[in-house]
Amino acid sequence: MKVLVLVAHPNLEQSRISKRWVQELQAAGDVTIHNLYEAYPNFQIDVEREQQLLLEHDRIVLQFPFFWYSTPPLLKLWEDSVLTYGWAFGTEGGNKLHGKELLLATSTGSPKEAYQHGGFNNYTMEELLRPLEATSNLIGTKLLPSFILNGASNLSDEELEASAKAYVQAVLA
Repeated sequence: MKVLVLVAHPNLEQSRISKRWVQELQAAGDVTIHNLYEAYPNFQIDVEREQQLLLEHDRIVLQFPFFWYSTPPLLKLWEDSVLTYGWAFGTEGGNKLHGKELLLATSTGSPKEAYQHGGFNNYTMEELLRPLEATSNLIGTKLLPSFILNGASNLSDEELEASAKAYVQAVLA
């Protein structure tokens, strides 16, 4: 199975979590890692290149820090630009991603308890990720269970290492 990991972190080199996850994926090998902020610092997305990358892979992983209850801005722009009508959805050819797998991998600064009814954020991560689930439904991908790391702000080194190992397992499973 060919795996494409789209990394969408605006400050990857300063990121403790996303950077470590990428390092662990690189060590595992046999994964295409595509850093969107490195590829498109000016936000000018090469749609044909991105669509070709998607076609060449069986599993697509969206790796991003959870920003303001959503994805970072470049990932949202990527979705809007690449997942077009007539290619990723809709009639007459809008089935290019049907049957591919989609995995969402995200980290939050707040602990898991904050993401529940009555918690600080009042919604579960599953509820907050629902727009991406709806996107998966629309484009015909099989949505895999999300990989969510909560509490990144207070993560110990040991917990970070365990998350990196678990992340690679989720990506390659």
